[in-house]
Amino acid sequence: MLASETNERLYTRHEPLCDDDIEIVEDITNRLDHTIYRFKFTEDFMAELYNFAKIHQYDHRKDFKEAWTKWTDENSDIITNETERLLALGYKNEHNIDDKMFKSARYYFRKKSPVKPEPKPRRQYISVDPELLAAIDQHIIVNNDCKPEAAFVLFCKDNEQILRQSIGQICSQGINDSQLIQQKIKKTYKNRYFLLLRNK
Repeated sequence: MLASETNERLYTRHEPLCDDDIEIVEDITNRLDHTIYRFKFTEDFMAELYNFAKIHQYDHRKDFKEAWTKWTDENSDIITNETERLLALGYKNEHNIDDKMFKSARYYFRKKSPVKPEPKPRRQYISVDPELLAAIDQHIIVNNDCKPEAAFVLFCKDNEQILRQSIGQICSQGINDSQLIQQKIKKTYKNRYFLLLRNK
């Protein structure tokens, strides 16, 4: 076993650091090749902060602050350990660590839900026929003097054949809801209308 592995294993304990421990931490820190831009709390400390924040989740600001002061007094040993760990990792402002802990408890953990939301299923993408896009672009170039809504109605009257073809192509993708198809074509027209006019 290498001496550096022994030093790293020695630092995993949770009692207050002594001078020898600080030298070990500085040795480990000096061997780090990368700069830390975002200093995170340990999992154990975050669990303590989370528990405190959830207990006082609905406290008013003043009550929360009083409970925070009491909690920091009762848990000064773990706060000291966490502060010394962050400083050993290169955290610059010692006075800012207390503020970082308070803000984490008050504004992050207090509002964090214990249940992860299920990701919403993604809607099926509806692709549009390139011929329809070309016809839309051509129609917009010629009829850019009227409102998008009126231009779309005019486009539908002038391009029935291309629309029927595109609707058939969309239906072949498994989309049979006529309302959805109409919304897709209308949205495509309006988006291209604003894109072409903006880039003009």
